[in-house]
This record gives sequence, structure tokens and C-alpha cells, in this order.
Amino acid sequence: MPFILSAELVDVSMVPPSTSSVRTEYGSVNLIGTRGAKPSCAKQAQWRIHKKSRSTKMIKNWLRRKEHHAANSVTAEQGFTLIEIMVVVVILGILAAMVVPKILSRPDQAKVTVARADIEAIAQALELFRLDNGFYPTLDQGLEALTQKPSSPPEPRNWNPEGYLKKVPLDPWGNPYMYLQPGNHGKYDLYSFGANGREGGEGMDADIGNWD
Repeated sequence: MPFILSAELVDVSMVPPSTSSVRTEYGSVNLIGTRGAKPSCAKQAQWRIHKKSRSTKMIKNWLRRKEHHAANSVTAEQGFTLIEIMVVVVILGILAAMVVPKILSRPDQAKVTVARADIEAIAQALELFRLDNGFYPTLDQGLEALTQKPSSPPEPRNWNPEGYLKKVPLDPWGNPYMYLQPGNHGKYDLYSFGANGREGGEGMDADIGNWD
């Protein structure tokens, strides 16, 4: 029957005679052959327990260091991820500071682009009107002939009941697009007066037409 002790070193002289082994918190030690042995044998038994306790302590310390290192690694990864996010935010801020002022400082140029797109769409509708009816709307019929069937001559006999445009748009400055048929630059002229709303001008005030 083993004798249980909590000490790291065991004095075999303190163990009852009927005990064949000693169990400590670090393991069991066989005492067979050490009972009544020379002091050197008893010391060897004590040394074996002491050596085993040192090994156990070393393993425990190694595990503690491993856990501490793992915790530090997780913290380092989280910190690095936060740094990455901050870098991305800074880059986006720099890009916004470079791009947004350029866009905001050129609103009229964007309006010119919209006007050109509108003129192109209206021109396509005029071509469809001509293919169906054999002529472009007259000056009197105007661009309204693209949304509702004209009542003035010449009568468009194959006018599309669904129309050619849902609505004739205004230019980006809120003025109607001008239509001239026959035109000075072709079979018809389709244009906007630009930012100043008047014929002629330069830069953003220049006329924007289908002849450009």
C-alpha cells in the first residue's frame, strides 16, 4: 500500500514499514530495496523524487511561457490589423482630398457632358422618326413630334403610337433644346445655348450642338 506525502524530498526512515512505495504530488517512488539500506540508497531514493519534481516544474514553466507567448502573439496580430485599417482610412482620405475638389470645381463641365448625351439621344429619336415617316419633323412641328403625333402638315403616316421619346428633356441649365430644320450645319440643327442661355459665347457659355 503506497504512503502519500506532499513533500518533494522523502526520508524513507519516516515511512511506515508496511509501505512499499511513496506517492508524492510529483509521482510515485518504489521503496523496495531501500528499506534498511545504506544511507546512500536512501539518498538515491530522495534524489530520484527531487529530480522528478524538477522535471515537472520545468514542464510547467515551459507551458506557462508557451501560453504567455501565444497571448502576446494574438495581441500583436490584433494590433497589426488595426494599423492596417488606419492605413487604409488615411489612403482613402488622401484620395478624397485629391479628387473631390476637382469634381466640385468643374460642375459646368459635367453639365456640358450631360447636354451632349441628351443631344445624342434626341438625334437618334429624330432618325427613327425619319425612317418611319420619310422626313424629319418640320420647324413648326418641332421636337414635340417625337412625343405626340403632329397635327400640322405634313402628316406622319407611320408615326409610332408609342412615340420616339417619353419626354423631351431640358438642358442641364433648365432651358429647352433648340431645333432648326433645315439646319445651318446639316439637315437639322439641334443645340443648347450653354451656361449663359444665350446664343454664342465662349467656354462654358458656348453653344453645344449636334455639329460639334
